[in-house]
This record gives sequence, C-alpha cells and structure tokens, in this order.
Amino acid sequence: MTTTLRPTEPLQRAADGALSRRYQVCVNSRPVGGIHLSTHPGFGPSVARIEDLRIEEADRRRGRGTVAALAAEEVARSWGCRTIETRIPADAEGALRLATALGYLHRNRGMEKPLGTVAPELPPGTRSRPLAEDEYGPWRRHGVDEYARSWSNRGADEAEARAKAERDTEHLLPHGRNTEDMLLSVLEHEGTRVGTLWLGFHQDRAYVYDVETDEAFRGRGHGRSLMLLAEAQAVAAGKRVIGLNVFAGNTPAERLYESLGYVTVGYSMYKNLL
Repeated sequence: MTTTLRPTEPLQRAADGALSRRYQVCVNSRPVGGIHLSTHPGFGPSVARIEDLRIEEADRRRGRGTVAALAAEEVARSWGCRTIETRIPADAEGALRLATALGYLHRNRGMEKPLGTVAPELPPGTRSRPLAEDEYGPWRRHGVDEYARSWSNRGADEAEARAKAERDTEHLLPHGRNTEDMLLSVLEHEGTRVGTLWLGFHQDRAYVYDVETDEAFRGRGHGRSLMLLAEAQAVAAGKRVIGLNVFAGNTPAERLYESLGYVTVGYSMYKNLL
C-alpha cells in the first residue's frame, strides 16, 4: 500500500511570504487522515511547522503517520525550509514517540498550574515594586539578548533568533512598561533588588513571560519567591490559571516549577532538514 499526501486547497501565500497548505493523508487514494503544513509565523519562511497531523483510528499503528510526517518534510524542503517544528500535547504519547523516532528534538515545553483564590505570601523581608522607568531599557535589552540566545542554543539561526526576540518583545510590549495587561516587577529582599518578573494577563489566564534572579543572588530561594509573586499577582487579578514556557535543559527551573505544582501541557519539537 502507498501512503501519499493529496492537497485539499491551493498553496496559500500571505503578503509577508508565509506559506500554508492542507493535505489529505491517503492510502491507495483512500483518505485516512489529514495534515496542515505552514511556515513559522515567528521565524519566517525558513522554518516549517506541522500545525496538525491526524490519522483516523482504524488506520493508526500502521505507519501512516510516519510516512505522512516524512512527506511533509519533503514538502517543507521544496519550500526552501531548513527546519521543521511541531507542538505535541503532553497526553499524546504516541505522537511524542513518533516525533522522537523521526529525529525531532525537544526544544521547550509549556507548563500550567491552576490557581486558588488566596494569594500566597512572600517570605519575610521580601517585597515587590514596579520596574522603574530608568530600569526598563537595560531590562529589555538583557531580556531580548537572553531570549535570542535561548533559541539559537537550541538549533535556531542566530540572526533569525535575534529578529524573533525583537519582534516578540515589541509585539507584547508596544507601550513599554505601561502596556495594558502586562506587569513588570522587581523583587527586593531586605531592600536589595534580587530579581525581575514579567507577567501578562489574557482573559482568565496569567502567563509568566520572563522571570530571572539577578546573577549575584542565585541559589538563595529568590526564584521561588518570584514565582510566588507571579501567583499572587495573578490571583489578585482574578485569574484562574497561570502558565509559562521552559526551554529544554534548564533543569533547575523545571524542578522549581514542578515543585510548585506546575504540570506539562505540551512539548515543542524541532528537526533540522539536511
């Protein structure tokens, strides 16, 4: 039997050069599923993304998904893409095994935690304050540098990683520290600055965009205090869920989040197209 991809729409071309197309997955011309392939909205046309891959239940565990994914890689190569990515829900164990078997690498994962109605208290001697105007510029530059480095250290082209970091930050903070639904905070302990927190709100959810303990004060529990501050701010804003992203290999952060009750909700995987 032959597994192939059959387009169900013309190739979609956006004004910025982004590409997208949906396909049926067919076995001897019989539809058994579907796949949606596009270029990455953040990295641009050099990175492809499998938005969705679905095989009907009766045709699973027969290699259909494997062939469909490999065929999608060939399409991505024909588009000129150098890398392909996909995001896999944490409970999709079969999809995670398939991606790993095909050579996809874990880049980052999303984590979430349900919130109660009582805000946690910060440790004695610890308090927060808004990020000051004269602190914003250095904080932003440092954040863009670190965010770009996190992507380039995990397979992204350095120039593309830098451009993505700049675009994402500008998109999320168009009005700097005065952007609506964004809180930029400094954590102080005994009157000394020890770290920063960037928390955003959307509908009933809060999201930790960036959290960092200043280098001279790491290993003293301030990272936990920053996360407690994030929860307290989210509860005060009436949010019911708080989420974050953690890059692969950041073991101390992963352990901290897990100890605080965060659970993994999805994995982002990537593969270089040689």
